[in-house]
Amino acid sequence: MRLLERMRKEWFMIGIVLAIAGAKLKPSIGVNGGPLKPEITVSYIAVATIFFNSGLSLKTEELTSALVHIKLHLFIQIFTLAFFPATIWLFLQLLSITPINEWLLKGLQTVGCMPPPVSSAVILTKAVGGNEGIVITPLLLLLFLGSSSSVPFTSIFSQLFMTVVVPLIIGQIVRRYIKDWLEREKLPLGAVSSSVLLLIIYTTFCDTFSNPSIDLDTVSLVLVLLIIFSVQLSFMLLTFLFSTRNNSGFTPADTVAIIFCSTHKSLTLGIPMLKIVFAGHEHLSLISVPLLIYHPVQILLGSVLVPTIKSWMVSRQKILSSSEHHVVLSYRE
Repeated sequence: MRLLERMRKEWFMIGIVLAIAGAKLKPSIGVNGGPLKPEITVSYIAVATIFFNSGLSLKTEELTSALVHIKLHLFIQIFTLAFFPATIWLFLQLLSITPINEWLLKGLQTVGCMPPPVSSAVILTKAVGGNEGIVITPLLLLLFLGSSSSVPFTSIFSQLFMTVVVPLIIGQIVRRYIKDWLEREKLPLGAVSSSVLLLIIYTTFCDTFSNPSIDLDTVSLVLVLLIIFSVQLSFMLLTFLFSTRNNSGFTPADTVAIIFCSTHKSLTLGIPMLKIVFAGHEHLSLISVPLLIYHPVQILLGSVLVPTIKSWMVSRQKILSSSEHHVVLSYRE
């Protein structure tokens, strides 16, 4: 019974494994031109569905209050979209002399460019009790990735506009009229987006397994897994040390938001983005592998660290509250 409950909770992770296994067994179903017609159903309908759902579920009314934390947002943005990709790029210069598969290394670079997710980072931040708030700037991400793509930038931009921006805006407009109904019905919009994402992952790997020239060695895969684990842990420690300095100006709750939001990367946004930016690229699935690995690792690491971080935050807040109380008493005397 407990196993069944666990499987129900981790259905998306299991779905990723089954999607890749299914693609391996029968790749002809999901290739371009195949029965599923992914060049239409995935490239346009599936991606648009994910971002329409994002528009429906994005609580714009909460963004205004979140913008009060300007310093917090600024730190997360700079770390995520400048420091993170730059550090990964420098690290990859060293890794390029190793025998690790070059397309997996390119995948690591794309992971570095991804913005934080609105899902796992916020969920983990809430679990601890910290401040939530992340502002995603996909345009910067796309500009960075576009330079590595064989597809013309104008083509990338137009498809992104039609399949990402337009559905997101429409979703937000529709939300304005049915907001109360949405909040009352509690529609499983996240589950729908995750299911569509599994279809995208399936068709991506169908293309790979139908190409006999692509080979992925186990050693490269294991090394990339270890690298991803090390990078996440190192960056979480780095953000903790930086945000807890005496003159940082961040509260313990801010630190929690920084640890999770600065180091987590969006799979829901990332896979459709890669599908668009690297459209037709024969190594697209290999480029996607590091992001597929990064997602469960960040959930696992986050879940393990939540009790420790929560304990730290509560004790830190008590210390600060106590010191403020003493200051007030001293002032009155």
